[in-house]
Parts: sequence; structure tokens; C-alpha cells
Amino acid sequence: MSQSLNILKTTFGFDGFRGQQQAIIDGLVEGQDALVIMPTGGGKSLCYQIPSLVREGCGIIISPLIALMQDQVDALNELGVRSHYLNSTQTFEQVKQIESALKNNALDLLYIAPERLSQPRTIALLQQCKIALFAIDEAHCVSQWGHDFRVDYLKLGLLSEYFPDIPRIALTATADSRTQHEICEGLQLHKANKYLAGFDRPNICYRIGLKNQPKQQLLRFLSNEHPKSSGIVYCLSRKKTEAIAEWLSEQGFTALPYHAGLSSELRAHHQKRFLREDNIIIVATIAFGMGIDKPDVRFVAHLDLPKSIEAYYQETGRAGRDGEAADAWMVYGLEDVIKLREMLAQTAVTDTNVEYKRVENQKLEAMLGLCEITSCRRHALLHYFGDDAPSSCGNCDMCLQPAETWDGTEAAQKAISCAYRTDQRFGVSHLVDVLRGAATEKINQFNHKELSVYGIGSDFSAQQWRSVYRQLIARGFLTVDFVNYNAVKLNERCRALLKGGETIALRKDPIDKPALRHKSSSNKYHGELWEALKACRSELAVEQGVAPYIIFHDTTLMEMVKFQPQTQLHFGRLTGVGASKKEKYAEIFLAVIKKYSDTGKKSLTETVLETHRLFKENKTIDSIAQLRDLTQTTIYNHASQLIREGQLTLGEVVDADEKTIEIIESCLIEHGLTEMGGQLKPIYEALNEEFDYGLLRCVYMHLVVRLAA
Repeated sequence: MSQSLNILKTTFGFDGFRGQQQAIIDGLVEGQDALVIMPTGGGKSLCYQIPSLVREGCGIIISPLIALMQDQVDALNELGVRSHYLNSTQTFEQVKQIESALKNNALDLLYIAPERLSQPRTIALLQQCKIALFAIDEAHCVSQWGHDFRVDYLKLGLLSEYFPDIPRIALTATADSRTQHEICEGLQLHKANKYLAGFDRPNICYRIGLKNQPKQQLLRFLSNEHPKSSGIVYCLSRKKTEAIAEWLSEQGFTALPYHAGLSSELRAHHQKRFLREDNIIIVATIAFGMGIDKPDVRFVAHLDLPKSIEAYYQETGRAGRDGEAADAWMVYGLEDVIKLREMLAQTAVTDTNVEYKRVENQKLEAMLGLCEITSCRRHALLHYFGDDAPSSCGNCDMCLQPAETWDGTEAAQKAISCAYRTDQRFGVSHLVDVLRGAATEKINQFNHKELSVYGIGSDFSAQQWRSVYRQLIARGFLTVDFVNYNAVKLNERCRALLKGGETIALRKDPIDKPALRHKSSSNKYHGELWEALKACRSELAVEQGVAPYIIFHDTTLMEMVKFQPQTQLHFGRLTGVGASKKEKYAEIFLAVIKKYSDTGKKSLTETVLETHRLFKENKTIDSIAQLRDLTQTTIYNHASQLIREGQLTLGEVVDADEKTIEIIESCLIEHGLTEMGGQLKPIYEALNEEFDYGLLRCVYMHLVVRLAA
């Protein structure tokens, strides 16, 4: 076994490397530079943490995320990795102690902010020490075209001058080809090995809807799909973040605002609560989120349109770091398009930013295109970053609930003609009134009743006409003059459409409704043991002053529920349990599991417990029946008892898809079978005898237990 793999197993508790991790780590260990583009949750940190432990000296990690350094260091120290950080929050005495530890080879990893690293004093310190490598995290911050640009990143190229023999690795989750080139140029990584691990986050369901009473849309989304989840809601303005956070709190959620206008103490407090407590919603501007390592963020919601696909990808990528199902939910409307174009137009034009404005406009066009497409959103998103993807992903709104389109050529011609006939002087609201033949003061004032376009669109509602204008503006046929009261003007591109030389298909705006997506596998893990393990983890986290996920991620707790280890040997085989955590926590969590197992099994007979043992060996109902020479009906009876006592989950018993289970559960609820003691014959008959009694019995027991939890 290689030293790297041994460290992965014994320190970090993982059985094997994922994707390109092994190649990246081997290259760094051998002293080669690397540029790594890897999606959030893909395991970027291990790519520099393990080489830092293999190579002689201390790994220097350059990160802009001062507020998160403490949690990153806490997580490593929990694993037995000697780690610390240097940033502006520390006293002179603390800095001296850490510098002394670095000089005395008492640190494995040291996190440093980029502004500190560029100081001559820091360079002089590092030149006195044995350095294993330099890791430049969030490397896209070097891009002057990017939404996270940090001027201090431009100074990091000096590392190649002062430390030419020390390997460097630059890492980010978001970088198109332009940004990758800027990273290599700005950080002097011309000879670096490039590793593009892809941009796909298959566990995230992308959903973009039309904005229509956005607060109520958000409330429905949260109430129906994430009533008890941690998540982030992004807004464009500081004022809106505070208003939405207050409103969500009034609706019964725990919601906290976060923006640059709050005091640093309050921002740090809210961030700490989000990281260390369950079911917290952060309502934030783009000032929040980069580097957030909370694995169980179940949703990211946007109430305003991001400025670019890069920003959208970066922000939505903060959901589902644990690999479990998560939602990227957004609503947008015509006002978002106008607002962002106005913000871009108001940027003063100088010789140095003409190109910047051109690029930003292209990025906004791409973002609008993603919103308006009628094909797979994931395909379009990955294609933007140059990544291959199938034409359909099965986990976005356009794949799950395909959009309807209609021939909008005639409607578009009417909309364009109306803007032209009114001398391109008026905004969308007035144009809609003219088309629908309204009798407003403004129409009378400008004598627009006499126009040929007056009333020619009375067969459409105002909302339908706003949809037409939104799509024409988003697709570049029309533009908005922000200087002149948001007047709608014609672009050259609309000429062919207006003259009949081109047709256009417009989308029917979808009705806002829950997505038909696969539920998180974490939903299977509920009941007393799950809650007991979470409570144990929370108690340990409070005692140690760390976030609960630093003790164990949810994925590890899920395995505890699934496998219910009874010995330290078996506990050490769980994902995320290395030598240090096994030594610290095995006895504590094994005691919780044993107490639960003993309680749950008291009411079960020996024959049922034998069936339980075989289920835990991943045997099917059919194979268990054959092995034990019992009927399948008997095994189904055993299984329903085990589900009732919380010893098995439904997914461990039956091989039925989500849709089948939803159909059966809906029928049970319609017939009032939500408590013990119900008769299944009416359900069997109502479902046209399509499902056998064994499956119905198990789903019934699963539903009763879930509703009682």
C-alpha cells in the first residue's frame, strides 16, 4: 500500500481515491505543479492535505476565507493532523506561538490569507522553514473578469520567484477556459499539470421558474420540500436580505441575514450558527458562501437573477456537498433582466473597462439563455464550461417537467410593432396596456388609441404579454433603455422577425409546482437511532466548540444506522472514521447504537431477528425465503415488524422505485390508513391488484412510522 493511500485510510477514513485524486496527489508528492478544476464536494482538499503529510515540511494553504479558517483547522485537528492558521484576527502573542511551531516543524498544515502571504515579513519567515507545498485555494479569485476577484491574488505569482523548487497547486470549482488561462498566467503556473475533473453535480436538481409573488413561491418551496433543512437564500440587495430573513422568521423558520453592511461580529455570529446548528437558513448577498464547508446544505434558492453562469454555478454548488440530493431553486422575471442590464449600463465607460463591460454583457446573455431554454438545464450549464453532457439529465425541471412551446411569431411581431409605433419611448407596462386596448391616462395623453396596434392583443392577458416581452428582451430582439425610463427599443436582430423572414418559438410559462425529483437517501434514515446519534454528535460538538459535521458527517451517521456496528473493528470500517476518530468516538457511539438495538429488538422473536441478520447482509426477500425455507409472505411479515421497530428501512426491504412508493402511499392516505390496525384489502383493490400484499404491508408500516416520527 502506498503512503498516500495509507494516510487516506488511517487518517481520513476513506477506502479509496476518487476520480483524479490519486494522479494529482502523486504528481505533487513528486514535486510537480498542478491546476485542479474540481466540482464542490469532489474532494479538492485531500489533493493538497495528503501530499502535505507525505512530503517533508509543512503545507502552506493560501485561502481568502479568514472567517472559515477556524473550522478548517478544527476539522484537521480532529483527525490528528497538526494544523493552524495565521490571519488578522490573532494577537501578536498568538502569531508568535504559531510562527515558532512552524519553525520547529510542529505543524503539518498552515492556512494563510493571501494579503498576509505577500508581506515581506511572511516571505522571510517561510524562507526559514521547511515547506512541503503551496496550495492556492479558490484560485479563480485571480481572475479580473470574475465575480470573486481579489487583488491580493495577483501577488501570488511571487511564490515561483522565492520558492522555485516547492510544488504549487491551484484549486477551484469554477473556471471557464478564460479563467483557467488567467490562473496560469497570474500564478506563474505555466508548466503545471492540468486536471479538469468535470463540473457536473448530479445530486443537485436545477429548477428555474417565473417570478410571481416570489415570497409566497419561496414559502411553498420551503414548506413543501424543506421544512426542516439547512439552506441559503440569495438576494441582490442588502435591504432585501434583511426583509426576507425577518419574514421567514415570522413564518416559523430560523432565518438569519448576511451581507457586507452588517458588522463583522454579527456576520461571524450568523455564519457560526449556520455552520454549527441544524435547520438554519441564511439569507444573503453574494458576500456569503465561498468556501463554506457545511456538507448538509439541502437547498440554495435565488430570489434574484445572478449576473453570470459562473456566479450561479458557484452559489448553487454550496448545496449537497455530502452527495445527497439537493435543490438549486430560482425564480426570475422581466424586472431582473432590466435591473441587471441597468446595473451594467451604469458602469462608467473607460478605456480600461470597455472590454470588461463587453465580457460581462456576454455572461449576462448566457445566464438569461439558461433561464429561457426549453431543453435540459444541466446540459446547457455543463456545455458553457466546455464539459460533455448527455442531452437529458433526468434531474432538472426541464427534464422532469418539460416546458411547452408555442409559435410566438405573430405575437412577437405585434409586441415589436407596438414598441415601434409608440416611437420606442415607453416601458413594457405601457406597451402591454396598448396591446390589450386599455383605457389609461397615459394612453389618452399620448393619443395611443389611434395607433394601429391599439387593442390588437386583447386575446392575451397582461401576464402573457409580459412573458412575450421578457423572452424577446432576454433573447436580444429588444433592448431596454435605462437612461430613458426603461423604454423598449428595437435591435437590428428583430428586423427579420418583424418582416416575416424568421419564426420564433416561445415557451409557455410553467405553473409553479414541486419537482418530481428523487428524494434524498437521507430521508430513509429517521427514527430513534438517527435522532439519538445526531443528539450525541451535537453534544460532543458543543463540548468541543466545533461544528457537528467536524465530529462526523451525516453520511457516517447514516452508515451507523444502516450497519449498526457492535465492535470497534466494525466501527472503524465506516466511511469517514480514521484512526483518530475511532479512538476518540467509537465507544461513545457504539454505546448509543447498542442501547437502541437492545430496545428495538426486545419485542422481536428469534426467527424475526434471523431475518433481520440476513437483510443486513443485503439478501433479498426471495433469497431469504429460499435460505430459510419459508414463504415470501412470512418474510414480508418479518420485514414489516422490523420496519415498525426501526430495525430496517423500507429501502433495505423492497426494490421499488420512488414513483411506486408514492402511488401506494397516496392511496393509503386517501383511505385514511395512517395509523396501525388498518385493512389492506381496500388498498389492494383500489390499486387494481397491481401490487402484492407484502409490498403494501411494508409501505404501510413505513408510512405509519414516518408520520408518527
